[in-house]
Amino acid sequence: MAGEGSRESESGRPIEAVYGPESLKDWEPGERLGRPGEFPYTRGVYPTMYRGRPWTMRQYAGFGTATESNARYKQLIAHGTMGLSVAFDLPTQMGHDSDAPIAHGEVGKVGVAIDSLDDMRVLFDGIPLESVSTSMTINAPAALLLLLYQLVAEEQGADPRKLTGTIQNDVLKEYIARGTYIFPPAPSLRLVADVFRYCQAELPKWNTISISGYHMAEAGATPAQEIAFTLADGIAYVRTALAAGMDVDDFAPRLSFFLVARTTLLEEVAKFRAARRIWARVMREEFGAKDPRSTMLRFHTQTAGVQLTAQQPEVNLVRVAVQALGAVLGGTQSLHTNAYDEAIALPTDASARLALRTQQVLAYETDVTATVDPFAGSYAVEAMTDDIEAAILDLMRQVEERGGAVAAIEQGFQKAEIERSAYRVARQTEEGERVVVGVNRFRSDAGEPYEPLRVDPAIEQRQAERLARLRAERDAGEVEAALAQLRRAAAGEDENLLYPMKRALAARATVGEVCGALREAWGTYVPADAF
Repeated sequence: MAGEGSRESESGRPIEAVYGPESLKDWEPGERLGRPGEFPYTRGVYPTMYRGRPWTMRQYAGFGTATESNARYKQLIAHGTMGLSVAFDLPTQMGHDSDAPIAHGEVGKVGVAIDSLDDMRVLFDGIPLESVSTSMTINAPAALLLLLYQLVAEEQGADPRKLTGTIQNDVLKEYIARGTYIFPPAPSLRLVADVFRYCQAELPKWNTISISGYHMAEAGATPAQEIAFTLADGIAYVRTALAAGMDVDDFAPRLSFFLVARTTLLEEVAKFRAARRIWARVMREEFGAKDPRSTMLRFHTQTAGVQLTAQQPEVNLVRVAVQALGAVLGGTQSLHTNAYDEAIALPTDASARLALRTQQVLAYETDVTATVDPFAGSYAVEAMTDDIEAAILDLMRQVEERGGAVAAIEQGFQKAEIERSAYRVARQTEEGERVVVGVNRFRSDAGEPYEPLRVDPAIEQRQAERLARLRAERDAGEVEAALAQLRRAAAGEDENLLYPMKRALAARATVGEVCGALREAWGTYVPADAF
């Protein structure tokens, strides 16, 4: 942050020492705010927000084998979690089986290893999928994991039309910030549109995409960049679906977003409010949405992992509580609170439980749920909302000038902007201009004892053995026929790929084999700056 004489927001905008009526000159509350649950949704997407029920407390978990993750999910449900959020390991995210050479050393490390229908059955064993909401953080192979989830639910006797949850399915931000892409942008967008159409017909209560700014923020994006580049990606997805012949009101009500909550509470509240207002106007004015649900920006929030520190990790408890408070005051629909030890290792049972308890205290022991949008009319927050809205719109204009999100990605625009912001934060931290408690000020030499959760290195061998048994037991001819049908469909342009994908997965084809069939048809993406 800026020095004592002046203050700047995370987005580099000036923060006034005092705000007053002059800060909102020509400000019209009816136009800028509206009522909660009404266009442009500045004050929230629902009329009563948390008065009737709190946000969904959705804790992100997944590590090691499906058996271990299943046990963690059951613990979270017993402790009061309202929804599950699945983390997948890196090979699964990249469409590789656990026994692939490229997967060596990464199996089960940052999430659960899912290679086939067999693993998905174990992951949700004893959990009635018709009565739980599940979010899956998966992108390039999102369609596969959704289909595996549906297959398990159908085996349980669940009605697919009643299943609720979200797949992230946001491949554009992978090209910008994370790097877990597989296919080139064009076929990747085709797959996104196929998911939209498939869910409209088969899984109407499922959120088909979670358009994500969180990972851009973790890579260094400012709040303004986070929202601008996320909404630009959202616009690209809407245009893709419209080009595929869908009506905006058929798919837009199931779009959702995934945003970060930082410790800079006031700017974060302003950011969330501005994001809702911008999206509502884009959907109505550019795309002609008539269903009010199509204009609502509904979002999940996760507290900022990048702000957690390995030094004095217990201080992260305070950071997470402040971040969570900002998300709630900003009107989130669901929330994951990070465990205090996640800068060191995967969270332990105790730290994961404490992270959930943080949300429960906010929901049940404070008065933040008693009234809707309590910051409405605040000179400071309203002025900051207008200010960050202007910054977001300026960045969105720059994306459009480059031909839209995909063209801007190919030109490296978003990535370069984020990298500049990340460098600025790193320099400020190193020089002491930005205070990080326990890192560059208020340090302590005394180390606290801590025993991290460790992933068993034998997991990789056990997964390889499971895959060998699967390949020996299944009907190899049926699998190959299903994969051949998928390759033919992918080489064409008209067929919705989720139907042949589902047939292949039901025949016990693996995630790696299905992604391999698509790689044969589409190739893999190599960024221009890789050479």
